[in-house]
Amino acid sequence: MKRIGITTTIPSEIIWASGAVPADLNNLFITSPDRSSYIRYAEREGYPRNVCAWIKGIYGVLNFNPEIETVVAVTQGDCSNTQALMETLVLKGIKTLPFAFPYNHDRETLAREIDHLASELGTDRSAAEDVMKRLESVRTLLDRLDELTWKENLITGYENHLWLVSSSDFNGDIGRFTNELAGFLSLAEKRLSLKEKVRLAYIGVPPILDDIYTVAEEYGARFVFNEVQRQFSLPNRTGDIVEDYLSYTYPYDVFRRLDYIISELERRAVQGVVHYVQSFCHRHIEDLIIRNKISVPLLTIEGESPGRVDERTKIRMEAFIEMLGSQQGRMII
Repeated sequence: MKRIGITTTIPSEIIWASGAVPADLNNLFITSPDRSSYIRYAEREGYPRNVCAWIKGIYGVLNFNPEIETVVAVTQGDCSNTQALMETLVLKGIKTLPFAFPYNHDRETLAREIDHLASELGTDRSAAEDVMKRLESVRTLLDRLDELTWKENLITGYENHLWLVSSSDFNGDIGRFTNELAGFLSLAEKRLSLKEKVRLAYIGVPPILDDIYTVAEEYGARFVFNEVQRQFSLPNRTGDIVEDYLSYTYPYDVFRRLDYIISELERRAVQGVVHYVQSFCHRHIEDLIIRNKISVPLLTIEGESPGRVDERTKIRMEAFIEMLGSQQGRMII
């Protein structure tokens, strides 16, 4: 089946309804053994060094996956560099379809965007909502995955992250993804409960660093909440595609995200928050607001390129977790 690239989570039901398969370009980039070569390729082509590695990675992915000839690019609600990325893709002969989440959270505007994308792909909103019904069973399994993470303490933060981040495109095969997830949950339910000393929340875009979750576990902590990844799975569902993507908090203003984050911190008994920020990303500025609004201890971690957590960041994480474990008060690092 034809693969259509996406630069972040979109109403991918539209792509499925068109008879094509969505391919999350971020996931293809970060899981590839050639990911560093994708970045180097983009820089040889002229991308500046001080541009987000995810954008350069996407550009490289498309060069090494020529069968992806069409890309749906989110021009509002995600990366501020996406429009320039689209323009460089045009030079490569790749068809680009813009999609914008309205900053003002307006239902009619989002409905028009959904209908326009559906029309471009030769389908309609009704067919996309039929796909939503088909996806309800796998999204229910993802709800269960999250519950097993924070409520029953049977799943690690990394496992939670991996399954949820893959729900942006279900790895290109809904049936296989559903079966594999069901099998994983069946095994996880038989585990003994995990006994970490500190419960953490991960907020911000998914990490470019490979081992942030395992580093936390080495110091006695576990992530029981992955903010954006959980949103990829559409936790608030009605079956109305417009309403459901209005409820999807990531592409809208930070205050909508904070309402969701703060409620989940309390519900999951989170003791500390790790805010991950990507180098050269405009969302880095939002750290100022998040620090102002979140009352639990918060550690901000910055990543630039794919790889492992550096020693300085490990020391900061260890100190943060030790402080939380000793319950010596609230602080922001």
